[in-house]
Amino acid sequence: MTPNGFRQLQLNFSGMGCWLTLAIGFGLMTTVGIGWLLKSLLVLIVLLVSIPILLIVGAQFWLKRNLVEGACPSCSQPLTGFQSMMPMSCPNCGVALQAKDGTFVRVAPEGTIDVDVVDVDTVGTDTAEANEATTIIDVEVLPPADS
Repeated sequence: MTPNGFRQLQLNFSGMGCWLTLAIGFGLMTTVGIGWLLKSLLVLIVLLVSIPILLIVGAQFWLKRNLVEGACPSCSQPLTGFQSMMPMSCPNCGVALQAKDGTFVRVAPEGTIDVDVVDVDTVGTDTAEANEATTIIDVEVLPPADS
């Protein structure tokens, strides 16, 4: 006899939980259908493949419309920048630049007269006292061209 009284019946169901879960899941899939699950997985795979492709194509389209390649108008250094209203500076000469209509133009403060030199005549004279050469530059200023 057992000292504690009643004899207890013990059943061991270890490992049955996994089989029971599989049986319930299989029964649910056969009654509801598995087509929605396969369609959902297919949509997920299509999205995972197409989103990076669309992002790359969109970025290339945006870059073609907004990227400007040209030369600095002051020092002819090749530059690449974005077409925007924000000025940038040339890394070679430090001139403030802005991209307009696919080219780089200098940004001048208000009141600055920007001229293009067409013809420069130089005359060199030698001074004996200082042993320096003085250069005289004669510049002809043209009227501004209508843009």
